[in-house]
Amino acid sequence: MAPCKRVPMFLILFILSITRVATTNAIASKVDRFVPQDNYLLSCGASAAVQVDDGRTFRSDPESVSFLSTPTDIKIAAKASLASASPLSPLYLDARVFSDISTYSFFISQPGRHWIRLYFLPITDSQYNLTTATFSVSTDSMVLLHDFSFIASPPNPVFREYLVSAQGDNLKIIFTPKKNSIAFINAIEVVSAPPSLIPNTTTRMGPQDQFDISNNALQVVYRLNMGGALVTSFNDTLGRTWQPDAPFLKLEAAAEAAWVPPRTIKYPDDKTLTPLIAPASIYSTAQQMASTNITNARFNITWQMVAEPGFRYLIRLHFSDIVSKTLNSLYFNVYINGMMAVANLDLSSLTMGLAVAYYKDLIAESSSIINSTLLVQVGPNTIDSGDPNAILNGLEIMKISNEASSLDGLFSPKTSSEVSKTTLTGIAFALAATAALAVVICYRRNRKPEWQRTNSFHSWFLPLNSSSSFMSSCSRLSRNRFGSTRTKSGFSSVFASSAYGLGRYFTFVEIQKATKNFEEKGVIGVGGFGKVYLGATEDGTQLAIKRGNPSSDQGMNEFLTEIQMLSKLRHRHLVSLIGCCDENNEMILVYEFMSNGPLRDHLYGDTNIKPISWKQRLEVCIGAAKGLHYLHTGSAQGIIHRDVKTTNILLDENFVAKVADFGLSKDAPSLEQTHVSTAVKGSFGYLDPEYFRRQQLTDKSDVYSFGVVLFEVLCARPAINPALPRDQVNLAEWARTWHRKGELGKIIDPNIAGQIRSDSLEMFAEAAEKCLADYGVDRPTMGDVLWKLEFALQLQEKGDVVDGTSDGIAMKSLEVTNVDSMEKSGSANPDYYLMLGGKYHKPSITASMQLGEVQHPQAYKRVYGMIKALSIDQS
Repeated sequence: MAPCKRVPMFLILFILSITRVATTNAIASKVDRFVPQDNYLLSCGASAAVQVDDGRTFRSDPESVSFLSTPTDIKIAAKASLASASPLSPLYLDARVFSDISTYSFFISQPGRHWIRLYFLPITDSQYNLTTATFSVSTDSMVLLHDFSFIASPPNPVFREYLVSAQGDNLKIIFTPKKNSIAFINAIEVVSAPPSLIPNTTTRMGPQDQFDISNNALQVVYRLNMGGALVTSFNDTLGRTWQPDAPFLKLEAAAEAAWVPPRTIKYPDDKTLTPLIAPASIYSTAQQMASTNITNARFNITWQMVAEPGFRYLIRLHFSDIVSKTLNSLYFNVYINGMMAVANLDLSSLTMGLAVAYYKDLIAESSSIINSTLLVQVGPNTIDSGDPNAILNGLEIMKISNEASSLDGLFSPKTSSEVSKTTLTGIAFALAATAALAVVICYRRNRKPEWQRTNSFHSWFLPLNSSSSFMSSCSRLSRNRFGSTRTKSGFSSVFASSAYGLGRYFTFVEIQKATKNFEEKGVIGVGGFGKVYLGATEDGTQLAIKRGNPSSDQGMNEFLTEIQMLSKLRHRHLVSLIGCCDENNEMILVYEFMSNGPLRDHLYGDTNIKPISWKQRLEVCIGAAKGLHYLHTGSAQGIIHRDVKTTNILLDENFVAKVADFGLSKDAPSLEQTHVSTAVKGSFGYLDPEYFRRQQLTDKSDVYSFGVVLFEVLCARPAINPALPRDQVNLAEWARTWHRKGELGKIIDPNIAGQIRSDSLEMFAEAAEKCLADYGVDRPTMGDVLWKLEFALQLQEKGDVVDGTSDGIAMKSLEVTNVDSMEKSGSANPDYYLMLGGKYHKPSITASMQLGEVQHPQAYKRVYGMIKALSIDQS
């Protein structure tokens, strides 16, 4: 018998790869192809029909011209040399150009969700420069693109994919060029989607309730095949393309691809999930945790995507257990932006088998999108199930249209009736403006010469101490129906004029000089409003100059709020507004410069800055608490900051803390109200979970955020760190766990670990812990928090270390600072002070010692209650 010859390994791998591709194609061919009721495929501007790789044929322009209504007939084609050599799809080689509003209309035979797929590429033409085109695209009820243009040079093809709800028998796609510009389109698809593809309601993260999306449009932002290759419309009966996930893996070494033959994938017998949801080629590949044979290996696989803020997102997760050898051996968690999305996912109990397709839909709220980032993570749970592992087979992320019926900003589609209303409103406004101008002229003629020298109407438009209702009316007058205060040329000067009276009025020339004409190296901060520049006056006084971005609606809303709030606020621990400028359609606010920057920089992150001491940290926290306490109690109604975090606590040259950034602030509820109902806003990791669940805002939401700040000060780490193991991602949860175990000292910042007295630490930690209570009613007021922090500082400065095992007392008399000022502000806590003869009196420690019972500072309140009961005056 002849000996067997060894087959080279490269040949085996080659044969396996061919078999894998062949199997995938075979499975795809066996799947019943979806036949849409409506199937419009147009190659716009093409002289002949175009067939693409998956076998579909796009109609030529002459065949599709009946769908188009346009005042001009402009078609262009790529040069023959480019067309013959181009690797691009032939759909990008021709285009229709529109110089005015133009509409494609499609008859809809089956109402329901329809795909709209748009293809754009600015091909070269001698007459029309498509690279400079700026235009909007909408249906009759939904904005798809607003002021769309090409930025990249040379331009790359752009493909946009939408799912819209077509309820009538006609669906319109409207192209609207910007003034003095053009619009264009290369190809269009309008195709029926399977009714079962997208449910009417979906589970929302956070509140865990059902959210109705039946009337919302969706934009496909990402469609990823985990651990697998590119899947094109050739292998997807719905014409979808699935990208490889590798470019989005945050740490490729954490993931390991898994694969099984697609023929092994099974779909549920009840037909609730079919290959229309996702083909077998998606479920047959996955990413799993790398090095799963390492005992107790616990980490997450993380995918990081860019997401546009201000929108909700539908996240569809595809799973199939292709890595386990037996049932009930795979349990894992799924996280979205650090939040638990699916806990203890057990595919075995859900599918009753291995390699069975399963998917899960979730909605991520707009408030969870931080820094334009969307993180999807899978990792093992805490159940002891052998080797920890986690998988993900496929991922789809779809943007959900907002309340303005838009998928691109806050610009609603205009119907004809709205246009007519707008016209009438414009006429009425013009008449009103004329009348107002006449009044102004008369007023100015009779005004004193000193007023004329200011060259401004600001001082009587809005006085410094104007009521919030008057400010609101000014805001409403200047805003358009989208909440924006922009004009075609920039910011509305009507709105900007309302800022006068908030200090010095700067000319734009002065601002340019102070910032060296907005020199880029002078930028010290960037936000939704625009940029913050370091500036200086002629006498050398340094300023922080916030320049509004005219393209940011979010920034304008925050400017409005900040002006409204700062017109009512003056306090040593709040950043002061020095003045403003509203010339040349600019919107600029000028603040005192805080030379030591945000508190966060002095805790971690900037290796060039020496971390501040424990005593300094206590003083900073006390200052911030005083500022927040003033916000909550300093006016009749009170103000809720809504974005308390370490980057919004700034330090001056003497390390005095001042609370900044009031762009998200809201008036507190009136006496007749328990809360303010409002959309959730704030910073992830600092958000009050009760506010997030119920969308009901109270001052206790600030208290929760401040509790996170306190632990951040103690531990010197971010509020959310997705790169850490699951149980350490959320600082608030992690720190509370260690505090309850009595081992908080193990997670303290090493830079201050040896500086803290145990009693001071316990008082500080108790304050932070109480701030983080699950329900607002169980949290202290900022006045209570302030008292505890001052107590912690006094213990640090004056108190001896208290040995919890000692029977003696080593506690000195403690004095609370500014008792009289606390009495006037109402912040003194009656649990700690006696009201005798109209004055607050603090019992001396001597009287407490005579009563006994004092073993620890925590017992102080209890002893004081006994003193109060005995009516002992220890003044």
